[in-house]
Amino acid sequence: MKSSTGKFWKQPAIYILLLVTGAGAAMLGDRLTVSQFRANSGDSGQRALEPKLQLPPNTKDQASKVLPPVSLSGDAANVNFIVAAVAKVGPAVVRIDASRRVKPGNRGLSPEDFFGREPNSGGRGGIERGTGSGFVIGADGLILTNAHVVEGADTVNVTLKDGRSFQGQVLGADKVTDVAVVKIEANNVPVVTIGNSDKLLPGEWAIAIGNPLGLDNSVTAGIISATGRSSSDVGVPDKRIGFIQTDAAINPGNSGGPLLNASGQVIGMNTAIIQGAQGLGFAIPIQAAQQVAKELITTGKVEHAYLGIEMATLTPEVKQQINSNANSSLRVAVDRGVAIVSVVPNSPAAAAGLRAGDVIQKINNQPIIQSEAVQEFVQNAKVGGLLQMEINRNGQIVNLTVKPGSLPVQKVR
Repeated sequence: MKSSTGKFWKQPAIYILLLVTGAGAAMLGDRLTVSQFRANSGDSGQRALEPKLQLPPNTKDQASKVLPPVSLSGDAANVNFIVAAVAKVGPAVVRIDASRRVKPGNRGLSPEDFFGREPNSGGRGGIERGTGSGFVIGADGLILTNAHVVEGADTVNVTLKDGRSFQGQVLGADKVTDVAVVKIEANNVPVVTIGNSDKLLPGEWAIAIGNPLGLDNSVTAGIISATGRSSSDVGVPDKRIGFIQTDAAINPGNSGGPLLNASGQVIGMNTAIIQGAQGLGFAIPIQAAQQVAKELITTGKVEHAYLGIEMATLTPEVKQQINSNANSSLRVAVDRGVAIVSVVPNSPAAAAGLRAGDVIQKINNQPIIQSEAVQEFVQNAKVGGLLQMEINRNGQIVNLTVKPGSLPVQKVR
């Protein structure tokens, strides 16, 4: 009988030989692959692949058409879309230091004021100083900022990120929209890339750059929380703008700085916060700011149409409150529309025959159910335009033609 021991040991030997052969082939293949990579790369030394920028979904990595590419230092693995956006726009963001001489007790802060004044400055008179932000929109030195940043300023100093400093000239400032344009005598300065604020959606990325509390070139990030917030929603009823709401942190000194999308395009100008609230910041849509800036550059001022009425959006509850007020003779007959609460004497509304108690139901044959819609029609009509109004007056339909006039507003020096 033949022994099976030899056969028993031969089989494992074969298996081991096959494993060793396979491992050797794998190592050889790996060496060949590395050699081929080095040969194709043209680099005889070891080189690590650089990771690509991490962009959020549905975002295109668009190179700036204005600012030159900026080399990013640091760990490439940590370079994300925020870093890329800041590197793209940061050089065009400026610091604005403004000062003005004030009389004792003449300070006049407002809830939306981001002027960043030094504590107690101006309380006993003297020089009042503040810091804000801005961004360059023209290579010839045109800068966009908030009107309240430069309001009443005797001197405006602009400092670029690269350290250069210039004396600024205020070409115009509009208190109604809180937009101002400053000019510096400089050429070939970095310029931002403008995005489209008309197509923003809640949930999109938002990046704020500015000089909050005097801390230059600070960056915060969040999302677009909402669009089209009215001035009354924000708590600044004297403004006429539909604000962008964001939870990107905004603080005093951020005023006038840009709000960016994930591609590093400017979609708004940071302007306000609600006092005592957290995570609520607001920006002027860049398309609206550009329109105002164009008029300021051309004429130094902006005309705003107005009617001269105080109004309220009607609901069944509001109707009941109005009609049950024993201290007022004002009464309305319908549940929907915009009630005129009062009419300014000698105003365009008074001249057209509008009265307190009238309910606006249509403008230019378009149904009206909110006061914001009335304001939008007035602004779009411009000064001297015509508006056809359908009014419900004590249950009777009255048709009137109203010609908006120019809003009387105190000029910003």
